[in-house]
Amino acid sequence: MKTIRVTAAIICDNMENPTRIFATAKGYGELKGQWEFPGGKLEEGESSEEALKREIREELDTEIQIGELIHTIEYDYPAFHLSMDCFLALVQSGELVLKEAEAARWLTKEELYDVQWLPADLSLIAILEKRMKSLRQNFSRA
Repeated sequence: MKTIRVTAAIICDNMENPTRIFATAKGYGELKGQWEFPGGKLEEGESSEEALKREIREELDTEIQIGELIHTIEYDYPAFHLSMDCFLALVQSGELVLKEAEAARWLTKEELYDVQWLPADLSLIAILEKRMKSLRQNFSRA
């Protein structure tokens, strides 16, 4: 089975204590409308980080700061094996303009399951749920 190497950005509001993450709905293909973390395929000779910066620039017209590698997802789709490095990221400059996605949302911990995730991305949600702080916790401290 062919392996496709990709990288994804978990764009958040704060890398140490994230309360919101950015997700996009695919705008094309057989999985159109399902939700994912933005990113894309590595080109020959690119590191995951280089590919991620390039992909976010192309897809969202945004420059990002890349943080820690949260998880590498290994997932078998019917036609290929996906290997996806998932990094925390912050918007460094730009406005998150959707060039390929059909929709986007900032999701809180309580909203993580409100969208239909792609199967591979779904495996990351439980990991993020443990890392994210609830907005309610933040407001109760104020």
